[in-house]
Amino acid sequence: MSVEDLTQEAGPGRGPVTHPDQGQPLTESDAEGWIPRTCFKHGPPRRIGIELEFLLHRDTDPPEHLEPDKIRRLHQDLSTQPFRSSFTVEPGGQVELSSLPAEDLRAAITDVETDLALLTSVVRRHGVRLVGTGIDALPRPARFLQEPRYAAMEEYFDRTGSAGRIMMRSSASVQVNVEAAGTGAGPGDLQRRWELLHAIGPATSAAFGRPSRHLLDDPRLRGYRLVRQGIWRVLDPARCHPSVPAAGESLQDAYARWVLDAPVLAVQRPGRPWTAPAGLTFRQWLRHGQAAVPDATPPTLDDLKFHLTTLFPPVRARGHFEVRYLDAQPGPWWRMAAAVVSALLEDETAGDVALAACEPVRDQWELAARAGLTDARICHAARGVLTVAAEALDRDGQPELARMAGEYLDRVALSAAEPNAAKEAAPC
Repeated sequence: MSVEDLTQEAGPGRGPVTHPDQGQPLTESDAEGWIPRTCFKHGPPRRIGIELEFLLHRDTDPPEHLEPDKIRRLHQDLSTQPFRSSFTVEPGGQVELSSLPAEDLRAAITDVETDLALLTSVVRRHGVRLVGTGIDALPRPARFLQEPRYAAMEEYFDRTGSAGRIMMRSSASVQVNVEAAGTGAGPGDLQRRWELLHAIGPATSAAFGRPSRHLLDDPRLRGYRLVRQGIWRVLDPARCHPSVPAAGESLQDAYARWVLDAPVLAVQRPGRPWTAPAGLTFRQWLRHGQAAVPDATPPTLDDLKFHLTTLFPPVRARGHFEVRYLDAQPGPWWRMAAAVVSALLEDETAGDVALAACEPVRDQWELAARAGLTDARICHAARGVLTVAAEALDRDGQPELARMAGEYLDRVALSAAEPNAAKEAAPC
């Protein structure tokens, strides 16, 4: 689900969204006004999108990475297929399907199932299998995409270690995109959905976390059971940790402040490297323009839009809410990741019960990443999330998804009881 899909409509009571002049220098006050009204919109409350990332392995025993020319041929073949979803490629050659916004969970799952069947069929013809797991168990491959965005991103993250390279080349996720609030709903609904998605985050990320055997060459990541979650803890807190409102500050204003105070990762320069000055925040760039970045024009609205795509919090606001804390899943379990998020948002009773279950660990992102379900408190909260989601799905007339939630809960209980028994994720 792209930002364009959900940011064309004005929020109730806000009137049409006005944009600063395209191509003209952006002021700090322009940015502070544009971010809240663009990133927090109201839309059809049940509308949902699903994004699936997969690692690519040669279908051999033992598995191997593909050579760059074989990845290129596979991607060219995939780019000609009649996917309903958007098909894209990640820096390490991973593939991604991003569904269009669907009217409800059933429709979203059906759309993705159709496209995933086609994707699986095509990759098999190339002797390749899709692997759903948070972090690749194979050694880190070379970066496949050479666009200036990814060169600048790699250079930026390399300043502190190799965690950025692991994230770019060896990670995969399930992302669930949901409306920020229902049409006609007041600010309380938006606040509730945002709070719920964050409160269940540590426990839910652990429930869907995939323990990894990846060889870690960044000492900051040692000790994390869930390596993909650990990466977001250590990589760059100013752009990867949640925004936190100050006393008396609204959610929207806090998010705008967080966006503007995040470091600039890359500066778009046609025909030249996109490297950003170390330590420069977007707010500083707005205030100082060419004095801050002498070889670039002052920032415009397009620069701000690009900056938003370089921020990686657990939940990202882009006209809808992107739930980003779920690892890629083997086999059919991506359906559960999407179903749990949707069920807790749409069933208010279920959401309240899940919120209560997660209250003791609602801010424990670090604990969830380090211990996963081996921590008793995280495990208890995760069981609560999955149990109440299954009940909500059953009430909503989706018994098959409710049954799957029960099956997944059994797997969670087993892996928590025997933490050393976790096996590498199976291919799709």
